[in-house]
Formats: sequence, structure tokens, C-alpha cells
Amino acid sequence: MKKAIVAISLALTSLCLNAQAQPASSFKPGEIWPDNNGVHINAHGGGLLYHDGSYYWYGEHKIAGVAGNKAEVGVHVYSSNDLYNWTDRGIALKVEGDDSDIAKGCILERPKVIYNPKTKKFVMWFHLELKGKKYDSARSGVATADTPEGPFTFIRSQRHNAGHWPQNVQPEQKDPESIKLTLAENNKFGGGPSKKHAKFNILGSHFEGGQMARDMNLFVDDDGTAYHIYSSEHNSTLHISQLSEDFLSHTGHYTRNFPFRWMEAPAVFKHDGKYYLIASGCTGWKPNAARSAVADNILGPWTELKNPCTGTNPSNKLGAAKTFGGQSTYVLPVHGKKDAYIAMFDQWNPKDAIDGRYLWLPINFTADGFEIPWISEWDLSHFDK
Repeated sequence: MKKAIVAISLALTSLCLNAQAQPASSFKPGEIWPDNNGVHINAHGGGLLYHDGSYYWYGEHKIAGVAGNKAEVGVHVYSSNDLYNWTDRGIALKVEGDDSDIAKGCILERPKVIYNPKTKKFVMWFHLELKGKKYDSARSGVATADTPEGPFTFIRSQRHNAGHWPQNVQPEQKDPESIKLTLAENNKFGGGPSKKHAKFNILGSHFEGGQMARDMNLFVDDDGTAYHIYSSEHNSTLHISQLSEDFLSHTGHYTRNFPFRWMEAPAVFKHDGKYYLIASGCTGWKPNAARSAVADNILGPWTELKNPCTGTNPSNKLGAAKTFGGQSTYVLPVHGKKDAYIAMFDQWNPKDAIDGRYLWLPINFTADGFEIPWISEWDLSHFDK
């Protein structure tokens, strides 16, 4: 028996070394993706930053089992020059002690990093739920670093735009009586589709304390202005908010988008002067049909398009109606290639969080929007066709 165990161990070691020794030259969505150490990349709900010739991939570091759905370690970062092969750069942001908002055991999701050329700081935002509060906190955290690898220093967590109405606020949302009524019901709302939400003034009830923020993303426009996109109002409505010049706070300049459409997992990108959005419905860990939309202005108004996904993932037989088993997290413009964008999806595994897989797929532009086809193996030459 001991000899058999040793043989299996040696075989696994050999596989890891081979994975490390043979550089990857293509994307294989849904398969194990080894880093430079032969270990599956641990950067879930992630986002990418291109800086000084290198890509940096930030994501949630998961541990095995159900416990991995909470933050036990922090935010992991990897670097790459070609997008296929990734070097482990360690933990960019570590969880802290119980007196911190990012205490070990909190929920820390969807970290994104942008670079501020004025302050020369790397700025990370993420969805944060305080330890022991389930999903009731609905906050965002912000941290900064002097280098892309970190270490990042946690600054604070908050809800957003307290004391500010959105640009497209409606008169009834400022009604004191509806605000009072909603405050009495505030703790009874859920985070999924419900007709109940539309009966109450959720926006107004959070005016003083700040708006809720869960699934999120960041976007820096061509003029250097940064925006924070997040699910708000108990997930019923998406907010898009301008960040301050240092990217560390909100300006109070924001809009409500897709009211009562329950959009989460937002990912925004820009192509030929138009802004595009990929998002998900609110079905928890279970996959659903991807959403897409287009706008002439990042703050809207937005027009919904069709489900952009086409084809079927043969490994789980899930097609466009279930986004191949994944959920959107980021859209990456490939540096140096025209019209080249990669849609990044997570294939979650809540029963064994560390085994979550990555579905990276190319975006093809069409006359009426864009499509994301399933391709079991592909490389960047796809964009040269």
C-alpha cells in the first residue's frame, strides 16, 4: 500500500513538473490552469491590470471546501507577459484581525485594481461583507499599493454616495413618507428577484447612510476618469458612479441603471466609442443566461441587447442559456491587438471553492452588438482572422 501511495505521489509530482516545464500556448476554458509552480491558479472573481508591459491578475484566494467561500487568506495576484502563462506573485492584500473590516472570515469578492498616474498608486476596490453579517453589510472596500504586486494597504470600507441623489432620480424617490415606510421594512428584503422591491423606495431609504454595493467592477475611460459599477438597492438596480481624481472615493455623481432587473456580476468595456456591459441575473451560485447592453455614455442610458453567448460547453453540456456554467467577472482588452477583447467568466464550485474554473472566451463584434462563442481551445491568433 505504501509503495502504491508513493508511486501515485511521484506521478502527480511529475504531472505538475511537466505542466510547469511546458509553457502554455492556448486557452482551454474550464480546465485546470497551472501557474509557474504547477498549481491551479487561485484568483477567482478576478480582474486584470496591464501595466509596464505585464498583465496582473487579481482574484479571490480560495481554500478547499465550503469554507473557501469566505475570505480566509485574501487577494491573490499573478503576472504574465503572454496571458497564457502566469507567475504566482503571492497575496496582494491579506485579511486582518477581528478588529478590522477585512477580518479573516469576512466575505471579500471581485477585487479589481486600477492605476492612478497622478498619485502613482495602484488602487483596489472589492465587494465586502463584514464578518458574521452574511450579506447584510453590502459595502465596498478600498486599498492601495506602490507596486502592482502589493502589498496593498487596506484603507476603509463604506457604502456610497451618502447624501447624494443620482442624476436620474425620480421625484417620488425623494418622498419622505415612502422613505419612512421603506426604512420600516429595510431588513426584510432579499437579494433576488421579487415584485416586493418595486413597492418600496429603497434608493431613498439609503440616501443618508449611503447606497448598498455588492457585485462590482471598475472602468477607466479614455480621459482617465474612473467609474465604479455595482449592484445596489438589494441587487435590484445597477449603479454606475464616478470616482474622485485619486480613485479613493465617490464624487456623488452617479446614475441608476436597469431598475428592478437584478443585474449582478457586471463587466464593462469600450469599443469604437460605445460602452458595452456583460452581466448576470441573480440566481446565487447557479448559472443563468448572460445579459448584455450598450450605451453612448458610461452613465447611460443603457439599451439591453440579447444574450451574447453561443454554443455549448461539452464538459458540462451547458450552453448559452446557462452561460456555459459560468458567470461574468471582467472583460480584458488585449494590449497591442485591435478589436481584441477577452470575456472572463468564473465557473463557481461552492462545495469546493478552490476548484473553481476559469472560462476565458473571445468576443466577436457583430452588426447589432457582440457575441461570445464557446471554443474548447483557442489562442490570440483568433483576433487576427
